Amino acid sequence: MYDHLQLAYLGLQVPEPSSLDAFFGHVVGLMPGDPVGSTLTWRDDDKVHRVLVEPGDAADASFVGFEATDDAAFDAVADLVRVAGYELTEATEGERAARGVERLSSTTAPWGVRVELVTGLADAAGPFASPLMPSGFHTAGVGFGHSVFATTRFDESHDFAIGALGLQQSDWLELELAPGIELEVHFYHCNERHHTLALARAPFELPQTLHHVMFETNDRDDVGAAFDRAWAAELPIPNGLGRHDNDGMFSFYVQSPAGFQVEVGHGARVVSADWDDNRRYDRISLWGHQPLRQP
Repeated sequence: MYDHLQLAYLGLQVPEPSSLDAFFGHVVGLMPGDPVGSTLTWRDDDKVHRVLVEPGDAADASFVGFEATDDAAFDAVADLVRVAGYELTEATEGERAARGVERLSSTTAPWGVRVELVTGLADAAGPFASPLMPSGFHTAGVGFGHSVFATTRFDESHDFAIGALGLQQSDWLELELAPGIELEVHFYHCNERHHTLALARAPFELPQTLHHVMFETNDRDDVGAAFDRAWAAELPIPNGLGRHDNDGMFSFYVQSPAGFQVEVGHGARVVSADWDDNRRYDRISLWGHQPLRQP
């Protein structure tokens, strides 16, 4: 399937949601959305929310929402999920209202995060206008960004992405980081964004399933300005400015106070319906992305 889903939102659970306020607001350049009870929300466009931060002990992603382009796409993906052997739970009216959506059904992915299939994510009361991100973020028709999860149940997760969500593999990365240490990451698309989801094969259980979430700017200079803010905030920067080999993204990675990373990037390749470059890459970056400041 192609052009049937977009990344609607990501749910995070941390002990104190406000601990990410300065990070999302003053470093990444997101705008606060309206709270949903004790859950704080963040926006990177005109939608009601894109990141939801709820209180809890996990310090990890707790759910991820995929928005179907219409009711027919929703029903088609729901059928795929059931045929793949996963149970879909239909949300209550209150749960739909909390997410700001018209339809919502959920299941749990093999990588351990609840996947929510939705339609009709509501618009915010006002437009997105962050002085720290004057160009705004690239979200139209592709969702708010991408998410990358690491899992020991990689094969099942890969089958879920392809068979249950109807995603297509864009390409994959496979290389030896050091003697005896392999890195394998697969990238999946559901619209013209090179990857909306990526899955990494974890050799053992990691403290966090979420490796990183990516926000793509509309202007390259906004990436550099965000890098300067991250550097001034003295946050860990696992990967400095660089350009990826497979998707061509110019970006950097900053570690959040909760441990997961955020990639801020610009200019990734566009995937078409007749994509024919599904191949193995043996390097992460064309240049850069060197570790600059570790925790």
